[in-house]
Amino acid sequence: MNLKQMVGIEAAKYVEEGMIVGLGTGSTAKFMVDEIGRRVKEEGLSIVGVTTSKETEKQALALGIPLKSIDEVPYVDLTIDGADEISADFQGIKGGGAALLFEKIVATYSKKCIWIVDKSKMVDDLGAFPLPVEVVPYGSRQLVHLFEEKGYHPTLRLNAAGETLITDGGHHIIDLHLEKITDPEALGSYLDNLVGVVEHGLFLNMVSMVIVGYEDGPKTLHIPARYECVKKDYLYRKDNI
Repeated sequence: MNLKQMVGIEAAKYVEEGMIVGLGTGSTAKFMVDEIGRRVKEEGLSIVGVTTSKETEKQALALGIPLKSIDEVPYVDLTIDGADEISADFQGIKGGGAALLFEKIVATYSKKCIWIVDKSKMVDDLGAFPLPVEVVPYGSRQLVHLFEEKGYHPTLRLNAAGETLITDGGHHIIDLHLEKITDPEALGSYLDNLVGVVEHGLFLNMVSMVIVGYEDGPKTLHIPARYECVKKDYLYRKDNI
């Protein structure tokens, strides 16, 4: 069993009867979805899945997992997804699989988020993995020029055929090669305010638990309460508007 499969199976144990479950996207999340599908078939587990990409939707349907869209549920009990980097203070970069927009939407409306990774994804500081920025096609070249001027070393992501990649939302992705992000909060705020930027791959103060795969077995890291307070406050305010 490889490390990705190990953490995928481990994370699926946290899925309980009757839950609305966010199903992540990517090579690690695939194993988690497979295991949930097995539990649905063999154990009679009754859940509703909310997918984060067309790829995961296709996989879940083939496994017989009942699905609803994020707009058909009041909230998500638990989302399980992979990550491309996780820093020492549990901030993350996601979007290597080009699903960052849908992943962030589902994560935002989730009561709890679990990230599943192998040990190589745990780092001191974010930035070695290129930061994805999802942008509308119109004006995307202008954003590339802007990021070049900022010294962010941007590249427009291409698909396997060498053509500009189109996300499930119909957007492009610009990858920023930053090496080290010293202030993720400030960078996230800057990107949030750029016209034409739809979303970025900084997932800040969003995760509740991280399951890391090591050769001797999975290790579960529970996130200190201060990192969860932002999400809890957001959901409380949303419910009381």
